[in-house]
Amino acid sequence: MKNLILMFLLITFCMLFITSGLAQNKYVGVKQCSMCHKSDKQGKQFDIWQKSKHAEAYKVLASDKANEIAKKQGLKKPAAESPECLECHTVTADAKLLDKGLDVKDGVQCESCHGAGSAYKTMAVMKDQAKAIAAGLTSFKDEKEIEAKCVTCHNKKSPTFKEFKFPDMWAKIKHPIPKS
Repeated sequence: MKNLILMFLLITFCMLFITSGLAQNKYVGVKQCSMCHKSDKQGKQFDIWQKSKHAEAYKVLASDKANEIAKKQGLKKPAAESPECLECHTVTADAKLLDKGLDVKDGVQCESCHGAGSAYKTMAVMKDQAKAIAAGLTSFKDEKEIEAKCVTCHNKKSPTFKEFKFPDMWAKIKHPIPKS
C-alpha cells in the first residue's frame, strides 16, 4: 500500500511538473505575428512596426556609440550583450521561454508589449479577444495603460533619455485594427 501511495504521489508530481512547464507561454517572435498582421484588414500592423525605431532597437546596440555609452555606464560587456541594455532593446525572458523562431535581433517586437504569444497566436484564439487575453495576450484598455508600458523603457534610467512625449511617439507606432 505504501508503494502504491508513493507511486501515486510521484506520478502526480510529474504531471504537475510537466503541465506547469507547458502552461508558460513562449515568445514566438515577430515572424509568427507578421503572418496575420500584414493585411489591410489588420491595419498593416506589421508594416507599421517594421518601419519603426522599435524594429531597429537591437541594431542600435551593435554600434560603436552604444558600446561607448555602455562602457561609460560601467557595463562589463558590449551593449548588445548587456542585460541592462537588452531589457529595453529586444524581447528578454528566461531562455526556456524563447521559442526557436524568436530572433532577439528583431528588436522590440510585438511580444515586448503584448506578452509571450505561443498560446494565443492561432487564428482561432486571436479571433476572440477574450480568449486571446485569457491565453496571455496583453491588451490595453486605454492610452494611459499604453503610456505606462512605454515608460518602462522610455525613462530617465536610459543613459540616452530625452524627453518622452507620449502623444507624439504613440502617433508613430499606433497600430489599431481598422473598424469594419
